[in-house]
Amino acid sequence: MDDQTRIELEAAAFRRLQQHLLQDRTDVQNIDMMNLSGFCRNCLSRWYQEAANERGIEMSKDEGREAFYGMPFAEWKAKYQTEASAEAQEAFKTSHG
Repeated sequence: MDDQTRIELEAAAFRRLQQHLLQDRTDVQNIDMMNLSGFCRNCLSRWYQEAANERGIEMSKDEGREAFYGMPFAEWKAKYQTEASAEAQEAFKTSHG
């Protein structure tokens, strides 16, 4: 496989993951993702921002989140984020504290 094809396949897989997390499974909370996998949507948006910055493209944290989420993060939170349970918060403190 040539490099361009590999890049295109990786980009397609990323876009499908993004769709899954932002459209298909909005019910899954970021804290639950963090507790189970060690990353969440915010991590993906930060990695997107960091990749842009590494390539000389100025992008703030908020701009990276909006680019990844497809809307301002505050709007995403209002639409989809629920209050984390005490158990989820404690698990987060234990694994990421």
